[in-house]
Amino acid sequence: MKIKSEGEERVVKLFGSISRARILTFLLGHAGQSFYQREIMYETGRSLRPVQRELINLLALGIIKKQTTNNRVFYQINTASSLYKPLREICNLVSDERVSS
Repeated sequence: MKIKSEGEERVVKLFGSISRARILTFLLGHAGQSFYQREIMYETGRSLRPVQRELINLLALGIIKKQTTNNRVFYQINTASSLYKPLREICNLVSDERVSS
C-alpha cells in the first residue's frame, strides 16, 4: 500500500511498518474510544492479517488494550501506558506538519 504523505512516511520509518503507523495514529487520534478489528481495518485501509499482527504486537507492548463484550473484541489506546504521551506527541507533530505544509 502506498504511503499517503511525507508525515506518514516519517512515522512509517520510525515505527517500521505502515500498518503499525496507521493503527497507532488512528487509535491515538481516538483516545478513549474502542474499535473492533474490522473497524480498524476499514479506517486504516489495511487488510486483516497485517492488522491482526500489529494489534498482537501493540498489545504485547502494552500500548493498546483489548476488551471482550458480547463476543466482540474491542481495542483502544492504553492511556495508562508510559508510551502513550510520547507516541501522542510524535503523531501530533506529524499531523501539525501536514497542516502547516
